[in-house]
Amino acid sequence: MLGRRLGVWLLAAALWPLSASASAAADVAVSAAALPDYEAVRQAWRASDIRVLAADGREIQRVRTDFSARRGDWAPLQDISAALQRAVVQSEDHRFYAHGGVDWLASASAAWTAAWGDGRRGASTLSMQLAAMLDADLRRGPAGRGVWQKLDQMQAARQLESRWSKAQILEAYLNLADYRGELRGVDALSRVMFQKQASGLTLRESALAAVLLRGPNASVAVLTQRSCALLQDLGRPEGCEGLRDFIGLSLSRAHASRFEAPGLAPHWAHQLIRDGQVSADGTVRSTLDADLQALAVRSVRRHLMDLQGTGVTDAAVVVLDNRSGAVRAYVGSSGSLSEAAEVDHAQALRQAGSTLKPFLYALALDEQRLTAASLLDDRPLDLDGGSGLYIPDNYDHRFSGWVSARTALASSLNIPAVRVLLLMGTDVLAQRLTALGLPLTRDGDYYGYSLALGSADVTLLSLTNAYRALARGGDYAPVRMAAARPDAPDQAGSPVFSSGAAWIVGDILADRQARARTFGLDSPLSTQSWTAVKTGTSRDMRDNWTVGWSADDTVGVWVGNSAGASMRQVSGVSGAGPIWHDLMEWLTRRRAALHKDHASPSAPPRVVAGSLGRVAGLPAGQPARPDEVVPAPVRFAAGLEPARVEYFLGDTTQAVFAPPGQGATPGRPRIAAPVDGTVIALDPDIPWKRQRLPLRAVDALSRPVTDVRWFLNGQPYGAGGAPDWAPQPGRHVFQLRDAQGSVLDQAQVTVRAGSWAAPDR
Repeated sequence: MLGRRLGVWLLAAALWPLSASASAAADVAVSAAALPDYEAVRQAWRASDIRVLAADGREIQRVRTDFSARRGDWAPLQDISAALQRAVVQSEDHRFYAHGGVDWLASASAAWTAAWGDGRRGASTLSMQLAAMLDADLRRGPAGRGVWQKLDQMQAARQLESRWSKAQILEAYLNLADYRGELRGVDALSRVMFQKQASGLTLRESALAAVLLRGPNASVAVLTQRSCALLQDLGRPEGCEGLRDFIGLSLSRAHASRFEAPGLAPHWAHQLIRDGQVSADGTVRSTLDADLQALAVRSVRRHLMDLQGTGVTDAAVVVLDNRSGAVRAYVGSSGSLSEAAEVDHAQALRQAGSTLKPFLYALALDEQRLTAASLLDDRPLDLDGGSGLYIPDNYDHRFSGWVSARTALASSLNIPAVRVLLLMGTDVLAQRLTALGLPLTRDGDYYGYSLALGSADVTLLSLTNAYRALARGGDYAPVRMAAARPDAPDQAGSPVFSSGAAWIVGDILADRQARARTFGLDSPLSTQSWTAVKTGTSRDMRDNWTVGWSADDTVGVWVGNSAGASMRQVSGVSGAGPIWHDLMEWLTRRRAALHKDHASPSAPPRVVAGSLGRVAGLPAGQPARPDEVVPAPVRFAAGLEPARVEYFLGDTTQAVFAPPGQGATPGRPRIAAPVDGTVIALDPDIPWKRQRLPLRAVDALSRPVTDVRWFLNGQPYGAGGAPDWAPQPGRHVFQLRDAQGSVLDQAQVTVRAGSWAAPDR
């Protein structure tokens, strides 16, 4: 038996150089002839991860989709450590640069060793091993390789050497080889096990990598012995000191995260992959701006760290290009700070809060139900909600009396917004919100009057895109997922609001003076360049929003937590506002830098065609005013607000604004409580004597007045600060009269009886 084995191997070693060129060997050369060339192998290589690229080609995210093996990118030989190349050649094929694919001396030695039973010693060169990697028929089976399979492998190696350079063979071998567990290829090995690039591998790391090729699943003890022997062969015996601990630590990282994996946009990357945006080369080219995306991630983390202890653990960011609809930045969660980092909060349904108010006012302006200067009553309001009273309140629990629509929207006053909704109707608003792409699933009646204050659930992505419609002059267009050519035309859309109404709403939301009543003059909502912005907070402080736009971009930010728990002492200004401010200011600086780099003193500015109508060649400012918007001076009775230039649509221009019935005597008193139309339901569980309705009279500046008389159902009730009224079932009319008996104001109140009758007063 031994003699036959010896004869076979010695015969193969002696005769193969002659037989390889003979035509009789054609049958064993078929497999070798089918081997691909170097470029085909390199082009066919696919990492286990899909690489997501920014608009400029920089990698921003990797998403693993192939779990059969963990492969990194193809590493060119010049990017692989010389120490690793040396160690692998010394360990696997030390005459690699001298032979032509088959090491005949090693083959004869292996045959001799096998024949005389001194153990098994491999004689496969790097070229032979690579041939087996490229051709499944040449790979070792469970019982090892037979003689004829070995001869095929030798022939394939010689064919490979005739078509590939030594550098190409070594490069492909290092990239295709299995090292440990699921790690395949030098890039995966170096970035996972050694947490560095392949170019930085040390000689000791290279020695471990080289012996892993011979025994990928060998024990720490075996690997230590082999690595030390290799280091000694390489003239570095001092590397054996502490080698066992080093190898144990290295192997413990075999399933670690990839070194230098950017991880800037995991949620958007998954979205693009789900939408089939993967190209043939295993990459996804997104529309994200790599620098802006990195800033958004840093800003979220920094400001959430500042909000520790307030119940805020999550945030999301969306930045859209106004003209193209491209997503320029997308942050789905706060990462390690989040309690549910895998949840994409940018597409999670959350209550919109006051962020829906701009659409309500744009609708009213479009229908010419009011103007930016129209006065709205910011006093307590009770409405019959069908199943009970609906009593809206302002965020700060204070009331401002008569205010202009500009002030009401900019300062985000709730009660004026509900009054506007009473003018427009809930169904009309719900239909318009749906046309803006907001995911409302019910009609207006379902949401009721609270729709004015954002009781509907929306996603940050859909809400930001709805604001983008305002930035586009009322033109709605969907978010663009796929990357487009740099010279692609502006995205076409469909009108939802008139350009005039959208422009006026933008002018209001950019008015620092108008929002000073609630937000002050100096807040994160103020930016260096023109921006329009709105905040919102959902019921019980669960969600906090800041959404706004410039001439070029729309930015939306949400903060809250995955559990939907209430936040503590967090508003739009302190929660989402600082993140929004960071992004808008960065975009402003970027625009200014681009303008400085490309400005030409001889080239006159030009107007960019499209809905925005901005001036090219200049830093972005307020969009051009549409022709349908007419500026006119206005003043307000009793000094309710300072005189100013206001903007109107159509023939709605008006010079003087005063509360209803106060045009001639703007300072005359009015009833502040109860509000006209109030409906009261008596509570049978509370003693009747303890149920009281306050009566309050104020002047045009909401200051208490006492020189008036109260009448109830035509009968005198009291003067000045009249006592609170004990409600009785029925419909009642309160009147406020002056000393001459003239009616100054009146309010109707309806009282619903409980299960008992109130005693006579």
